[in-house]
Amino acid sequence: MPTSPDSPTSPDSQSQDTGEQAAWRVRVQALAFAADGIGQASDRWDVVSDSYCDEDGWPVDETGYADGKVARDSAAWEHVETFLTHGPEVLAGVRATAQPADYLGGAISADLLRLRGIDSVLARAGEIRREWDQVLALMEGSMSGSRELYEERAREIRNSEGWHYANELGYSGAALARAADHLIDRIGVDQSAHTGRVQAALARSASGQRGTSPPSPPASAASDPAATRRSR
Repeated sequence: MPTSPDSPTSPDSQSQDTGEQAAWRVRVQALAFAADGIGQASDRWDVVSDSYCDEDGWPVDETGYADGKVARDSAAWEHVETFLTHGPEVLAGVRATAQPADYLGGAISADLLRLRGIDSVLARAGEIRREWDQVLALMEGSMSGSRELYEERAREIRNSEGWHYANELGYSGAALARAADHLIDRIGVDQSAHTGRVQAALARSASGQRGTSPPSPPASAASDPAATRRSR
C-alpha cells in the first residue's frame, strides 16, 4: 500500500527499524545475562570463600581455596567472551545514540557515567584472549597427552588474569546493558545517521581517542583488607 505524503515512515523502513531493534535487543539481553552471570560467579565464591580461611582472612585449606577460585574464574570468563563479542558494538551504539540530556540527570545518567573506562577493560580482556589464541597456536602439533595438560594450565592462567576484568564488566557491563535497553526505541529511527555515528564511535575507540574519562571505579572488594588477601 502506498503511504501518504504525511506518513513519517514507509512500511519497508518500519520493518527495517524493527529488525534493527530486534537485533539490538538480542545483543543487549546477551550482555545483561553475561553481567548477571559474572555477578553470580562472584557471589557463589563469596558465600564459600570464608570457609577456606581463618578469622584473619588467610587460607587454611589451600587446595579447596585454589579450586574454588579456578571454578569462579572459569565461569566468569565464559561471560567475558560474550562482552568481547557484543560489547564494543553496543557501547558504540549507546554513545552514538545517547543525547546530552541523557547524561544530565536523565534516567540512564548514572549508567552512562559508569561506562567511563569500559573501553580499556574490553581492550585488556581482548588482549588476554588474543594471547590465549597464540598459546593454542603454539601448542599445535604437541603430543595429545602433554597438550591437554598444558592447555588446561594455560586456560587457568587466562581465566585468572581475566578475573579482574570480568569483575569490572560485572559492574560497568550491567550499566551498559541497562543504558542500551533504555535506548532501544531510538535504534533505527534514522538508520543512515545512526550507522555513521556508530562507525565513528567504533573508530574513536579503536584509535584510543577516549578523552580524559577517569577509569572505572575499583571493585568494592578491593577496599576490604581481608578480601584483598584472599584475592576475592
